[in-house]
Amino acid sequence: MDPNIERALISVSDKTGLDTLARRLAARGVELYSTGGTRKFLESLGLTVYDVAAYTGFPEMMDGRIKTLHPKIHGGILARRDNPEDLAAMREHGIRGFELLVVNLYPFAATVAKPGVTDAECIENIDIGGPSLIRAAAKNHAFITVVTEPGQYSAVADAVDSTGATTYELRRQFAAVAFANTAKYDGMIAGWFARSSGEAFPQQLSLSFERRDTLRYGENPHQQAALYAEPTAASDTLVNAQKLNGKELSYNNLLDLDSALAIVRALPGPAVSVIKHNNPCGAAEAERLADAARRALDGDPVSAFGSVLGINRPVDVATAEELSVPGQFIEAIVAPSFEPAALELLTTKPKWKANVRLIAVGKLSPAAPCWDFRRVVGGLLVQSADNLADDTNGWKVVTSRAPDDAQLRELRFGWELVRHVKSNAIVVSRDRALAGVGAGQMSRVDSVKIALEKAGERAAGAILASDAFFPFADSIPLAAQAGVKAIIQPGGSKSDNDVIAACNELGLTMIFTGCRHFKH
Repeated sequence: MDPNIERALISVSDKTGLDTLARRLAARGVELYSTGGTRKFLESLGLTVYDVAAYTGFPEMMDGRIKTLHPKIHGGILARRDNPEDLAAMREHGIRGFELLVVNLYPFAATVAKPGVTDAECIENIDIGGPSLIRAAAKNHAFITVVTEPGQYSAVADAVDSTGATTYELRRQFAAVAFANTAKYDGMIAGWFARSSGEAFPQQLSLSFERRDTLRYGENPHQQAALYAEPTAASDTLVNAQKLNGKELSYNNLLDLDSALAIVRALPGPAVSVIKHNNPCGAAEAERLADAARRALDGDPVSAFGSVLGINRPVDVATAEELSVPGQFIEAIVAPSFEPAALELLTTKPKWKANVRLIAVGKLSPAAPCWDFRRVVGGLLVQSADNLADDTNGWKVVTSRAPDDAQLRELRFGWELVRHVKSNAIVVSRDRALAGVGAGQMSRVDSVKIALEKAGERAAGAILASDAFFPFADSIPLAAQAGVKAIIQPGGSKSDNDVIAACNELGLTMIFTGCRHFKH
């Protein structure tokens, strides 16, 4: 039998929605018990509140560190209502039972994120009583409803209004959320300790992600999938984006949109990237966004059909016109924002209209250091993400011919693009526009051939970028024959001298970056 909620213990840091919940509970005769700031807040609403210290006979002390850590509190939460010995202990020691616990935790994540925060401030925001109460109530969910999020308030208030009690199914559901929240909280604390001690990779890795969406399926229809967000995800990311138009996003859409966004985030000027099967088939940077859009889509028009686009400036009408030309089909577009007239055009003019997914992520910030996670059977590979700009001071011209300013700008553009292509990766670009890509080949020379074939006549005067060194000089004549004038690559091969000699013989410029960008 579901126990009627007669007594509630409330202690929260985030008081969002608490006024409505507390008033509804009080209106149904539920006794409210509380401490410190929460008690004062409830009293300010004109509600009758029982002070925990008065009930336990033990005052709050040590700057509030000791408030609810008392047998009269935990006994009232942990007692099993169908256990005669537990009930006898309650009577003997004057313990009142609580049927409802409403608790959320000290804002540890917000505290550690503050600029200039001290260790002492962080430590004082490690909640002790809150997690203890939550875990006790969640363990005893057969009899206690544990509420840890404001979004749960209405369900509890509705249940009390309707029957005076919550259902076992709801209590079990809320208990699962409670344990997930305390696990996330402890994980954040453990992560902070590891970071503050200078440990790059802690011995125990605690990850906590919140489900944002359940997807129709994964990479293939027989696979299940969902989208999760990390607690510290920046606002200008897909997990916090706003979908303005179109069908629901698929697993593959999200992968491609993330890649598209990563490319344009790294380019300083107005830029557009075109992604197909998680590789760029077009990308361009220009003075006008509309020009970048047109040139990006012209990079490989056949592959661009049904592609996903990333844009690093607000989409204006001129750009929307370029994107919606007849015969062009785009699956999804991610951008900081869309001007109202551009949004109207994109959702009414092309044939795809209501189908195209338009995603706004807000103003883009430079990429920040983070970890990459890759699943392997039975474990997890963790590395620092390859998302930060290279230090060009380490670049070295290794050929007798040096690049002029225009070539150097083009080489920087191509070098930024090649890191986003699956290895073995080769990029050919001209006039800051992607002309050809060779991706994912087992042989680097095959990637060179594919990229040059894709580029065609546009290879004349272009640059070529390679994500890793050339193991042999055989790719250099191919590039020169196609009209490539400059090459950028990490260097480091045993055949570097042969490769440099081939470039000098054919009049090509070559830069060694000293940095490899494999993307497996």
